[in-house]
Amino acid sequence: MKLSEIIKGTKATILHGTPDTEIGSICSDSRKAAPGALFIAVKGCSADGHDFIPAALQAGASAVVDASRKDLALCADNFYGHPSGKLELIGITGTNGKTTTVTLLYNLLRSLGYECGLLSTIANYVGSRRSETANTTADPITINSLLSEMVDSGCQYCFMEVSSIGLEQERVAGLEFRMGIFSNLTHDHLDYHKTFAEYLRCKKLFFDNLAPEAVALINADDKNGSVMVQNCSARVVTYSCRSAADHHCKVIEENFDGMLLRIDGTETWVRLVGRHNAYNLLAIYSAAVEMGTPKEEVLLALSRLEPAPGRLEVIHGPRDLAVVIDYAHTPDALENVLRTLRDVAPKRELICLFGCGGDRDRSKRPEMAAIAEKLADKVVVTSDNPRTEDPEAIIEEIMTGFRSLKNVVRITGREDAIRAAIQFAPDGATILLAGKGHETYQIIGREKRHFDEREIVKSVLQ
Repeated sequence: MKLSEIIKGTKATILHGTPDTEIGSICSDSRKAAPGALFIAVKGCSADGHDFIPAALQAGASAVVDASRKDLALCADNFYGHPSGKLELIGITGTNGKTTTVTLLYNLLRSLGYECGLLSTIANYVGSRRSETANTTADPITINSLLSEMVDSGCQYCFMEVSSIGLEQERVAGLEFRMGIFSNLTHDHLDYHKTFAEYLRCKKLFFDNLAPEAVALINADDKNGSVMVQNCSARVVTYSCRSAADHHCKVIEENFDGMLLRIDGTETWVRLVGRHNAYNLLAIYSAAVEMGTPKEEVLLALSRLEPAPGRLEVIHGPRDLAVVIDYAHTPDALENVLRTLRDVAPKRELICLFGCGGDRDRSKRPEMAAIAEKLADKVVVTSDNPRTEDPEAIIEEIMTGFRSLKNVVRITGREDAIRAAIQFAPDGATILLAGKGHETYQIIGREKRHFDEREIVKSVLQ
């Protein structure tokens, strides 16, 4: 493809090469530059791509352009032939529930015979082929490359998590979303956005940019839902568990094995647990129905879905212990999970083990402590992913949120904390391990170390 075709419709400036230069690949990382490549120099958060132009040229790059983040995304869209317009791209944004919703949507549509792709926090899938992911929302070149592979593989749908940071950094610019889903908005990422108002503004960008022929599927029970669709030109569809909406769900009963739901007047048993999962499943149902799938087929497929890894994942053990692994790492998510466990097993002692990630939003640390103290019988405070922060300093900030330390224990090493929480739990207790979920690693300093809570739990229970 000629360079002129790649930068068409952008404000990118050619620094090396000519409009007729033939390009075989594109990159914004000089380490990926090669003969025939276009290196797109963009100023990032931690590094300026312009500083690496000599390295890209030395690696053989045929052309270099100066571009904004938006231009980078538009160049990637052009280079890969506008792949998002060749399938049904459905995106979801919100604080909690994104991974569960897109993963289960992907599984549901595949179970109905559709070929699908998935772009999520846990992994990316082109059909059944899995690849690892580094961010909730990947860089634009990776996104468009994967979408192109999906189109070539015959995928009809792609389900994608869209983060506030990805939106602010223009990673999804140029993509044609056929549907945008809003789950909820609560306290998170304020280390990056600084204020809740800015966090909300970035989320709203997703709906501001939906096309008139697209659908905006909104959780009507979140007070920010109506804000998301102000000035939105897409068709707005609502879902709710509490009030009148286009699609409605009510929880009839629940236990550790699942819930009985009444969705749009029809009862169905599902294998997921928790009121917050009722919202996730309702969003999945609503999206599938709005995409044209018959209601009866969707409900049957919904009843067969398995929970996403690390989301209210229950491991039963001796002494009638139930160890629950969940990704909850925000105040709202922790409260949802603890309330769910209270509702499911109100007579069992509830132990909550959690920590907070380093180099992330510090303001939520005492808030999570207050929630754990209010809803759990005992609390174990430990490490999460400390990254470059001192784990003890993180725990000190968490501890300021407790009113009393009577039922609080601090054990810095997470494996030691898990072992202690299980071994000293009374018979019939529920032990929540919050924060890690699907992750099989722990980030200490800048090193990613193997750390799988399932392995530790099963070892202790044996």
